[in-house]
Amino acid sequence: MIVETNQMIPVTRLQRELTKRLREISETQEPLYVLKNNEVNFVILTAKKFETLSRIEELLEHYEIADMIEERLKDYNRDANVPWTDIKKKYALED
Repeated sequence: MIVETNQMIPVTRLQRELTKRLREISETQEPLYVLKNNEVNFVILTAKKFETLSRIEELLEHYEIADMIEERLKDYNRDANVPWTDIKKKYALED
């Protein structure tokens, strides 16, 4: 992950400058990377960007599920299906 250093702040400094930094994030729409022990530990971003990322994640999950279904259908044999009527008879599930 490449992050511009002006978008990084140590957590102790953020505690002093929180209001100012939140205002900057709101104005610039750029995320702020929060350092803890000299490592990026947190990211503060606008709710709109978070929502966009959440939707992208959901979309990727749908693509992953679609790929799994497609893979499973490759070996699908329709002739092996058991009709629902047979199951109802076998287990006395008649209405």
